[in-house]
Amino acid sequence: MIPVWAQVCYVVAAVCFILALKGLSSPKSARRGNLVGAFGALLAVVVTFIAYDIDNLGWILLAVAVGAVGGAWGARRVAMTAMPQLVALFNGVGGGAAALVALLELSEPARAGLVKPNGFFNDGGWFAYAPLNDEAGGHTLEELERLAQLLTTGTLSATAFTILIGAVSFSGSVITFLKLQELMTGRPITFPGGPFVFGGVLVAALGLGVWTVATGSVTLAIILAVVGLLAGVLLVLPVGGADVPIVISLLNAFTGLAVAAGGYVLENALLLVAGTLVGASGTILTRAMARAMGRSVSSILFGAFKGGSTAGRGEVSDRPVRSAGPDDVAIMLAYARKVIVVPGYGLAVAQAQHTIRELVDLLEKRGVEVGYAIHPVAGRMPGHMNVLLAEANVPYEQLLEMDTANGQLRTSDVALVVGANDVVNPAARTSPGSPIYGMPILDADHAGAIVFLKRSMRPGFAGIENELLFDPKTTLLFGDAKASLTALVTALKSL
Repeated sequence: MIPVWAQVCYVVAAVCFILALKGLSSPKSARRGNLVGAFGALLAVVVTFIAYDIDNLGWILLAVAVGAVGGAWGARRVAMTAMPQLVALFNGVGGGAAALVALLELSEPARAGLVKPNGFFNDGGWFAYAPLNDEAGGHTLEELERLAQLLTTGTLSATAFTILIGAVSFSGSVITFLKLQELMTGRPITFPGGPFVFGGVLVAALGLGVWTVATGSVTLAIILAVVGLLAGVLLVLPVGGADVPIVISLLNAFTGLAVAAGGYVLENALLLVAGTLVGASGTILTRAMARAMGRSVSSILFGAFKGGSTAGRGEVSDRPVRSAGPDDVAIMLAYARKVIVVPGYGLAVAQAQHTIRELVDLLEKRGVEVGYAIHPVAGRMPGHMNVLLAEANVPYEQLLEMDTANGQLRTSDVALVVGANDVVNPAARTSPGSPIYGMPILDADHAGAIVFLKRSMRPGFAGIENELLFDPKTTLLFGDAKASLTALVTALKSL
């Protein structure tokens, strides 16, 4: 039995997790919320080591040390632009760990010489166990009862669920990482009969899950894990373009559900609470991101089979555009009354957040009113751009959410689009045949003039042409975002 003091500490850790989620709901309190959550996790780990009689403690501590060093090294070295990839990897590891723990728990009764009996029920649960050999005598009665409990229908159901969902989350997260890191194509990968293959894999997984619950077989559970890995790959392969970060959030919810089910298997209330929190928050975030993209979750996952993915052909247009140099653009900005900056992933890639802050400071000194229009999925995930700009000490008050930003854009003299593309593409409003049609966008085209800082005429992440580039009000300044902004800063100083 776990000591009462340890249970109290687990409750404190669970409260920390809840407070962490509350803190993460606002940029002002996000750092504090993250620290509160980290403290809760640390408390839970320390209490577990103290409260339980743990075998192989040396190996476990070594694994913890290796994981801590690797995690700290990776987190400190990762660029802010690659944060979604890091989230995908951490999420996948969590799902894989949950599946492995469930497999190990299921193997314990087999190693103790216990099998699930047939035909004996007690209120819907299995109450008896049968020793396969004399090795079961090496366990105490309490240990045998605990192992026999693993063979109840309810616990086996939770175990099979954890194995399947954890495996799906692991393999799916690996594919999202490979897509975002451009180690494989970001376009949807489909093949003839793909929906039927995926459907067949799901049916096979369901059948194996039921069979595993009926028999308690470790071998079947391993096969179930392999099928789950295949299902995760098939789930993510057809997803392309701007939809990939949304799938990361969905898989994060899967991991939370797997951890919650694992908490039931392990009779650990803290895992149950933590997993439920992650599952619920991941589901809410997935729906919010899908709404921000103007798409349903089903169309995100399976739209490629009907030609509805947000990944277009990626062709470069040869239509004429109006371009200018830094001096001309600087004059346009300097004599504007109101400028709204629309930052995008290109700003993040160029690590130009400090330079844009310097430019804005210069404009404000000249009496120009400036704000930042933040799309919900600016960058690649919700909050990604907010964190990036906070790193440059941009005041929170200048960060405008989409509804507010669109009202400000209609009264602005200049919309300065820095590295954004899909989130200002009018095709989302005007072109029913466009793969991003219906996606809520920032109304940069409603500004008096548009200045577009862009490296080239290549399409954005969705792979489709942006009509805003050809608007008579649009002026393009070609080049790396940081280099272009630096040139603008220099030009403004010389005015």
